[in-house]
Amino acid sequence: MAALAALLLAGVVAGYVVHARQSPAARDLGAQSVTAHSVEPGLQVLSNGVLSTVSLSDPQGARALTPLQCDRAHAAAGTVACLVPVDAFRGTHIQILDRQLRLQREIPLTGFPNRLRVSASGRMVAWTLFVDGHSYATTGFSTSAGILDTKTGTLVPTLEDFASTVDGKPYAAADKNFWGVTFAADDNRFYATMSTGGQRYLVEGDFAARKVRAIARNVECPSLSADGRRIAFKAAVDGHPRNGWRLSVLDLATMAVTPTAETRSVDDQPLWLDSETIAYALQRDDGVNDVWTVAASSTGQPHLLVPQANSPALVN
Repeated sequence: MAALAALLLAGVVAGYVVHARQSPAARDLGAQSVTAHSVEPGLQVLSNGVLSTVSLSDPQGARALTPLQCDRAHAAAGTVACLVPVDAFRGTHIQILDRQLRLQREIPLTGFPNRLRVSASGRMVAWTLFVDGHSYATTGFSTSAGILDTKTGTLVPTLEDFASTVDGKPYAAADKNFWGVTFAADDNRFYATMSTGGQRYLVEGDFAARKVRAIARNVECPSLSADGRRIAFKAAVDGHPRNGWRLSVLDLATMAVTPTAETRSVDDQPLWLDSETIAYALQRDDGVNDVWTVAASSTGQPHLLVPQANSPALVN
């Protein structure tokens, strides 16, 4: 009897610990969710901070919840990147994992996690953190954007060390801030936002040459299409971030900008779901995020894709 009571008590305690450690997302989603210890094919999202995947054919249906918690996450070609939340024992850091969530590399960072991208090949990983401030709509903020080449192990802690060119001339101002990196298919060329002198530029970067050049203004948090021809981004309304942002698309050949049918302010780095559709996160008034989609043109209307989620990424 004593042994049986001990076993029952142990089971109750174990069940309590599992429930206590379970995220709010797992509890809220309840029977609609299942647990998984790998990233399943589909659309990867964060469900209240828990790394999850949903089926692209039924994105509002059951989702697989992993044990991993992240402030931001992204994935591609079997590489999973997670900006891990700060806790009582450790500061901000990034974890690079494989599809089975086995840790490949961990890097300590300083700042508040904000943006994260993995290149289509899974080789390059880029992140952005707020070092000072917490919003791109304010003045006086400071960001830190870094890149890791997972194949060679080359780590660039900050893009501020790269040589910069503005209007065809070398530019060496001390107030440069970078954020929102997106990679081209060759894993060397990239795009990002550079803020300096009260201007926000789209820069094209060369990772091997350690240099960037400004090619457009008022382009923030760029996301390059798979064919490398267009960039989805957020454009400050009337050029002032305090007015909010309009989700737009830039044609790199003509430099023409097309605002999308999403008229709400989008403060996110969008994701190309396919050649005609963009996904992005929007925060409700109560602080909960949802993932929406809209056409990469001025037509159509926004559609809710995944409720109670953010940080979308395609995984296959």
